[in-house]
Amino acid sequence: MEFAEVESDPGTVRPGGRTARVRAAVLRAAADVLAEQGFAHLDLADVARRAEVGKTTVYRRWGTATGLVTDLLLDMAEQSVPRTETGSLLGDLRANARLVQRTLADPRQGALFKAVIAAATCDPKAAQALHGFYTVRVEEWAPCVEQAAARGEVPEGTDPHEVIRAASAPLYHRLLTTALPLDEAAADRAATAAATAARAGAYVREP
Repeated sequence: MEFAEVESDPGTVRPGGRTARVRAAVLRAAADVLAEQGFAHLDLADVARRAEVGKTTVYRRWGTATGLVTDLLLDMAEQSVPRTETGSLLGDLRANARLVQRTLADPRQGALFKAVIAAATCDPKAAQALHGFYTVRVEEWAPCVEQAAARGEVPEGTDPHEVIRAASAPLYHRLLTTALPLDEAAADRAATAAATAARAGAYVREP
């Protein structure tokens, strides 16, 4: 697929037009490199070649490998599956954990997240981008804890962000520190543990 170079001010092109197609192709190529080779091998010229886009376009719009990672994480946050509402805290947390599990267990997506997390450990801008990605995702799911509090399932003052983080944290730990399978049972255990702790008041904010 051949893409022409975008104008000097990419933001002036209508959404869904040439700029959107170029961005999609470049971010797809960047994700491929990250999944295959890691952040250390993310080269803008290579990404441009893979995306069949002129190098000047990639350097002008993204500038650095970190710039590409930042935009990729922004795009991933925008494309993420919306929050599920099941009517119970455990059901909602299980839906969240299973979504995370399916993503991390996917060979390509799991490798991609490992690469981005690795980049964040040594590059402050990559870390900032990663933090922004998870801020969006946690904010998306936080209302399920607020709804649980309104139903009386968890104590008043429960920190919704901490509960959502607790439901997925064991899955990332499993991905990064073990060779154990990242299966649905692991997701359900993580959700159950987070829901049980939340009901017991473990995540009530300090006065």
